[in-house]
Amino acid sequence: MSERRSSESGFPIKGVYTGADLPEDLDSRLGDPGEFPYTRGVYPTMYTSRPWTMRQYAGFGTATESNARYHQLLRAGTMGLSVAFDLPTQMGYDSDEPIAHGEVGKVGVAIDSIEDMRLLFADIPLDKVSTSMTINAPGSVLLLLYQLVAEENGVPGAALNGTIQNDILKEYIARGTYIFPPKPSLRLVADTFAYCRKEVPKWNTISISGYHMAEAGATPAQEIAFTLANGVEYVRAALAAGLAVDDFAPRLSFFFVARTTLLEEVAKFRAARRIWARLMRDDFGAKDPKSMMLRFHTQTAGVQLTAQQPEVNLVRVAVQGLGAVLGGTQSLHTNSFDEAIALPTEKAARLALRTQQVLAYETDLTATVDPFAGSYVVEAMTAEIEAAAVELMERVADHGSAVDAIEAGFQKREIEQSAYRIAQEIDSGERVVVGLNRFTVDEEEPYEPLRVDPAIEAAQAERLARLRAERDADAVARALADLRAAADGTENVLYPMKEALRARATVGEVCGTLREVWGLYRPTDRF
Repeated sequence: MSERRSSESGFPIKGVYTGADLPEDLDSRLGDPGEFPYTRGVYPTMYTSRPWTMRQYAGFGTATESNARYHQLLRAGTMGLSVAFDLPTQMGYDSDEPIAHGEVGKVGVAIDSIEDMRLLFADIPLDKVSTSMTINAPGSVLLLLYQLVAEENGVPGAALNGTIQNDILKEYIARGTYIFPPKPSLRLVADTFAYCRKEVPKWNTISISGYHMAEAGATPAQEIAFTLANGVEYVRAALAAGLAVDDFAPRLSFFFVARTTLLEEVAKFRAARRIWARLMRDDFGAKDPKSMMLRFHTQTAGVQLTAQQPEVNLVRVAVQGLGAVLGGTQSLHTNSFDEAIALPTEKAARLALRTQQVLAYETDLTATVDPFAGSYVVEAMTAEIEAAAVELMERVADHGSAVDAIEAGFQKREIEQSAYRIAQEIDSGERVVVGLNRFTVDEEEPYEPLRVDPAIEAAQAERLARLRAERDADAVARALADLRAAADGTENVLYPMKEALRARATVGEVCGTLREVWGLYRPTDRF
């Protein structure tokens, strides 16, 4: 029997729930599926007409190796690609820069130029797949490379469908792959909104992420509170740049975690939709229903996977995926069971996808919309999480804005306190982790992880040297000068950035040009 008596968010879980625990205004809190406040889902039919988009996060080593993995996943039935980039790419450095040494191709694919992007998506029909790219500070750079490759293959921007994470504020809170200070970073986000509205209209311009905050230790209430507070900041930045709310808000999307605490996770997703719908309608005057819909991608909780008895992670991932589906996610990535050890093997990645396919095609989850609606426990938990998240958002607002709260260290401090509490509970045995602090085995079975060839770094450096020798250096210099002028002024920087990338400027050169104008962010900076 479980020993859990309180939720991850800190409110007590009762042994029995009754009708007395339901909010008195439940009907107005619920609405119908596809209608305000979208508690029951953003679409009227949800999965009864089509399942969620099944994504698998992949990318390692070279673009060619990652391309092969994408083709394997597509053959296995995945419906969308999710691209992982290596750390130098995430930080806007080329593979041959000294700071990149030892990290090239390690946690994702190395992309230095349009040539790498061509290899990454070779023979993949970009007008038929949905591509999500987990990239933040240089998100606009990678999007433009993707668009350029699509155009080379006869696919116009209007036909492209996908998402860039592009969520820089959570980097200052929980993850750390920032480049520029927050103000120019927010400008770059707003420029991306404006560019995509004209040039890539079906693209989701941002995936406002709570996942990484959850991985850092945030509770469910903290996850949605700080994520939605960041969302408010992005909306304000876009409005300040002269965009109308209904011109950009329908392309906003979100990214959350799914933990093993299934009931609370379902409640979290439902509460998040309700809060966002009210914010967009009441605070920002949105009229378009799509502006009020909180559409989100979910990834199962990597932080809850264990290197001990890794096969048990298959069970964890199945439970987490179930919570995401019952919570109404629009797309889902299920982690591979071996990710606590190393990059997933091909077999492990395929098993993770098969987990989603079992949920979609062998269960009755897709037969009806929001099956937990009216549940005593889920509706009570939804109200509890909603109240806790709104209170936290008010504390963020008391600082002036999400950026001001970041500067004061508020979100980071709150998350660190939660992470410390969780660690203490695991260490004491109060929080059971199967295979780690209970139900352990004396001897683990041998496991051979996927390893990245260290020769990749040298190969990428050779490719860069060849690129620089073959390209028109004067054309690159002129294009980077145009980018520098735009960054120093008020012009949308994505247009000259695209021309620089077309001229075969590298990711590091483009980001380096912006660094020269906007500077680097350091946590001790005031802004």
